[in-house]
Amino acid sequence: MSTLPPAIFLMGPTASGKTGVAVALAQRLPVELISVDSALVYRDMNIGTAKPDAATLSRAPHHLIDMIDPTESYSAAAFRRDALRLMADITAHGRIPLLVGGTMLYFKALREGLSPLPQADESVRATLAAEIAALGIEHLHRQLAEVDPVTAQRLAPTDSQRIQRAMEVFRITGQPMSALFNQPSATDTLPYRPIQIALLPDDRTVLHQRIAVRFEQMLVAGLVDELRGLRQKYPLHRDMTSMRCVGYRQAWEFLEGEIGEAELREKGIAATRQLAKRQLTWLRSTPGTIEVNCLQAAPEDIVHAQLMRALAD
Repeated sequence: MSTLPPAIFLMGPTASGKTGVAVALAQRLPVELISVDSALVYRDMNIGTAKPDAATLSRAPHHLIDMIDPTESYSAAAFRRDALRLMADITAHGRIPLLVGGTMLYFKALREGLSPLPQADESVRATLAAEIAALGIEHLHRQLAEVDPVTAQRLAPTDSQRIQRAMEVFRITGQPMSALFNQPSATDTLPYRPIQIALLPDDRTVLHQRIAVRFEQMLVAGLVDELRGLRQKYPLHRDMTSMRCVGYRQAWEFLEGEIGEAELREKGIAATRQLAKRQLTWLRSTPGTIEVNCLQAAPEDIVHAQLMRALAD
């Protein structure tokens, strides 16, 4: 039996019902919730991130929500630092950290430590920026697919920041970023026994239907107006990390008159489905995970039963 304290990792693709399950577990188990979501860290970005509402947060408070302005950035390294600090505090108070979200890179950073990636090189970055300006980000994505197909497959062809960084790493080191990720980390190992639960759909078509309904609900709730207000409140530009979040990127194009309302809906749903596909790819390659069908009735009951068995081990 492990002497390490337990930590629950509740993972899943977008629209798999992670928040609902986590809130239900918080009513049954001595847990505190830590958000593992790179979009929920931003203040005032509520609709497009599907941020839990005030009533939900009053029932089950989440750490690492509403931390920074949309003009700021937040890294996997910052997440690991903040999460470990919170986990230590939660454990010291005799409770169990329950980390819930869909940002798989954050889970990986927490579980395995940080990979030995090189520091930014301004000259290489400037060369890549010039190539993007002249040929487009899709051209750079095709280059990435040739030298690092694993990373290219998990990145959207329009994800300029991450594509540029992946190509920068390759040109500096001569090695694909995916290979460096798999090298042993110099970071200390996780001082917890992770119990990993993945909410996975047994029918991806139903998940796609959920995604479509949820994005339509975001539009009805005022996603475009939310972005309009954000642009008035903050000095934003479309290449900021916050504005590349799914939904906001497409709403920005709509506000600029580049797409119409029907295309906003179609592109938003398609981008969310692509995000879910990448999340599922990560989850299915993550070892030691307990899989629970998120489409069945009351998945929180199944997750609770699985956790009770795992915690007793």
